[in-house]
Amino acid sequence: MLIGRKKEKEELLRAYKSEYSEFVAVTGRRRIGKTFLVRETFDYQFAFQHSGLANQKTNLQLQEFRQSLIQCGMKKCRMPADWFDAFALLSQHLNSLPEGKKVVFIDELPWMDAPRSHFVAALEHFWNGFASARKDILLIICGSATSWIINNVFRNHGGLHNRVTYRIHLAPFTLYECEQYANSRHLDMTRFGILECYMVLGGVPFYWSLLERGRSVAQNIDNLLFSPMGKLRYEYRELYDSLFKNPEPYLNIVSLLGSKRIGMTRDELIKEGGIPSNGQLTKVMENLEACGFIRAYSTNGHKRRNLRYQLIDNFTLFYYKFMHNKPGTDEEFWSKNLNTPLTNTWQGLAFEQVCFAHIHQIKWALGIGGVATQIYSWQVSGDEDGRTGAQVDMVIDRADRIANLCEMKFSTTEYAVSKEDDANWRHKQVRFMETSKPYKGALMTLITPFGVKEGIYQFSAHNILTLNDLFRE
Repeated sequence: MLIGRKKEKEELLRAYKSEYSEFVAVTGRRRIGKTFLVRETFDYQFAFQHSGLANQKTNLQLQEFRQSLIQCGMKKCRMPADWFDAFALLSQHLNSLPEGKKVVFIDELPWMDAPRSHFVAALEHFWNGFASARKDILLIICGSATSWIINNVFRNHGGLHNRVTYRIHLAPFTLYECEQYANSRHLDMTRFGILECYMVLGGVPFYWSLLERGRSVAQNIDNLLFSPMGKLRYEYRELYDSLFKNPEPYLNIVSLLGSKRIGMTRDELIKEGGIPSNGQLTKVMENLEACGFIRAYSTNGHKRRNLRYQLIDNFTLFYYKFMHNKPGTDEEFWSKNLNTPLTNTWQGLAFEQVCFAHIHQIKWALGIGGVATQIYSWQVSGDEDGRTGAQVDMVIDRADRIANLCEMKFSTTEYAVSKEDDANWRHKQVRFMETSKPYKGALMTLITPFGVKEGIYQFSAHNILTLNDLFRE
C-alpha cells in the first residue's frame, strides 16, 4: 500500500503519458521509499529493470546488467564488453518490444559508476543517441547517493547537461503520513506516541516498518537501537556509507554539528574542525543539505550573511546524543531513562526539529498558508540601556508586515505558562519590534503538544498550536 507520495506519483504518471521520451531522476536518502514508489506506480511492470551492485567492480556490474536483460526477455544476450556495449544491448532489447511507452528503471545508478568505467559517458550516449531520438522511452534513474546524481547528472557539463526532464525528490514522511502508515499496519499508536517515534526515527518509512505491534514506543526504540541485535543499531554508519563514496569528510562535519544545538557558521566549522576552507568543504555542505541532513538558515532575516548550518536529521541527532561512543549501553536504556533529566534536553531540541519539518502545517494552522513568508532565527544583544539580549529560534516573517515569534515547548501534559515565560516573551516581542526594519508587528506563538493549562498566564501567547495542528495533511 502506497502511503502519501501523491504529487510524486502524479509526476511519474505525467512523464509516462508524455508524447515524448522523458528522463526522470528520483532522489532521496536511503530507506526513504524511492524504489517502492516507482514499482508501485507502474505495478512492477517494466520494459527493463536493473539495480546496481554496491562496491563492486565493472566486470561484475556488467555481468549483472546482462542478467537483468535476460530476465526482461532478451533470450540471446552476450556478455557486454563495456558500458557502451551494455547500453547498445539495452537499445537492441527495447527495439524488439511492441509499440507503446517503454519504462526503463535503473535503480542504485551511482553504484554502477566504478572507477575508470566510463559509465556516465555511456549513459549520455544511450540517452542522446537512442532514447531522446524517439518518443516511446521513459528512463527512470534512482539512487540513495543523492550527491552523485546531483554532481554527475544534474550538474553535468557534458552530454547530460539539462537532459533530465523530471526531478523528483522524496522527502521524509510528515506526521500525518506516519499516522496513515501506522494505521495501515494496525500499530494502534496515539498521536503523541507517533510524535515520540518521529523525534527518534524521523519520517523514514523503512524505520517505521520495523515497529512491532503490541510494544510501547520505548520498547520499540530499545528493540531497534539498543538491543545487541537491533535492526537499526548500526544504521548510522551504513547510512552515510551508502550515500557518499568517501563518507569521512561528511561524518566529520556531522560530528561537529551534532554537539551544537543552534548549529555552526562556516568559519566555526573551519576553526573547530581544522577543516581547510576550499571547494571541497562547500561541496560537502551542499551535499549534506541536499540529502536533508543539515539546513542552512539565516539569522535576523539576512539571506546570505550570518548563515548557520544545523544538523536536523532526527535519527542522527538521537544517535549522537545517546549512542555515539557508547558501545556498552544497556539494552533497555530508553525504557529506563525516558522522562529523566538525561532525555529532557534532547526532547526539547527534537521537538523543535519536528516543528521545523512542519512549517507548512504551522502556517496553515495560523491561517497564513497562502501568505509569502521568510523563515529565520533572530537574536539581539544587550544594549547600553541595560536591557538584556533576546533570541527566537523560529521567526515566520510575513509579507503582511507581521512576524510570528514561535516558542516550541515539549510537554507530556498541558503546558503551564509561568511568570518567567510571560516576562520573557514580552521582552522578546518588544525587542523584536524595536529592531525590525521596516517596522513589523510581532505575535508570540506557542507550539506545545497538549495546549496550555488554565492559569493567570494562559493568554500570554497570541496563538497556541497543538499536536493536532502538526498532523495536518
